[in-house]
Amino acid sequence: MILEAMAILGGTGLFFAVLIALAHRKLRVWEDPRIDAVNTMLPGANCGACGFPGCRAFAESTVSGKSRPADCNVASEPALVQIAGFLGVDAGQQEKRVARLLCAGGSDVAVQLAEYRGLTTCAAAATVSGGGKACSWGCLGYGDCAVACTFGAITMNATGLPVVDPALCTACGDCVDACPKDLFVIQPHEQQLLVQCRNLIPGDGIRALCLVACTACGKCVVDAAPGLISVESGLAVIDYSKNDLANAQATERCPTRAIVWVEGVQEFPSAQAMAGSVVA
Repeated sequence: MILEAMAILGGTGLFFAVLIALAHRKLRVWEDPRIDAVNTMLPGANCGACGFPGCRAFAESTVSGKSRPADCNVASEPALVQIAGFLGVDAGQQEKRVARLLCAGGSDVAVQLAEYRGLTTCAAAATVSGGGKACSWGCLGYGDCAVACTFGAITMNATGLPVVDPALCTACGDCVDACPKDLFVIQPHEQQLLVQCRNLIPGDGIRALCLVACTACGKCVVDAAPGLISVESGLAVIDYSKNDLANAQATERCPTRAIVWVEGVQEFPSAQAMAGSVVA
């Protein structure tokens, strides 16, 4: 009996072992060993800025030739050269992208209509009459974006506006997802002309709500290269397909400093700076 049982068990085990071996041989998917090698050369941030869910997925795309090493916005120049040399490909041109805030209305220049008391997050405040700020499009200042940024690239300034450090920003887009007002955009670093406002109420009346709101006066349209800037729905809009025509001249006559030329860290006009501004 014991021998029969052992024979049955042994035969069953052998049968399934052969079956598994055949299935493995038939169904196994070969994987290029270079994928693991490239993955170890990447920063391991898994930030998604490259458009892939993680560094390994990006490594697979790079090894297959669908992506270039330089498409990684986080890796250092030496790392990109190392990956390109290992794969025997051109590293490509790295295009630095950063997160930028489309609002300059800090607590010193924007009117607060009501005091919000509750969970101190932008998401929670936005559900209560939009957060209490007079401008319905304005930054609420509770720092959901800073909390969401795992790279420490965002800090809140004294007037409740998030400040992005371009050197630390990976353009992962977490701040874009975290902002309930949709005030963050991911842009190429070379797009330096920026409208720091999303207000859609044209005219000088908006300045009663925010000193730095775009009034749709059109001065930037006149001062910029033809076709670079237009006014749509009460807001200046930049055509970045003509970015090679952009320069700081378009910002010089803006009465509210809503349009700016960004060099390095994005800056916001203070109440003191706006005190002498005159609506013309």
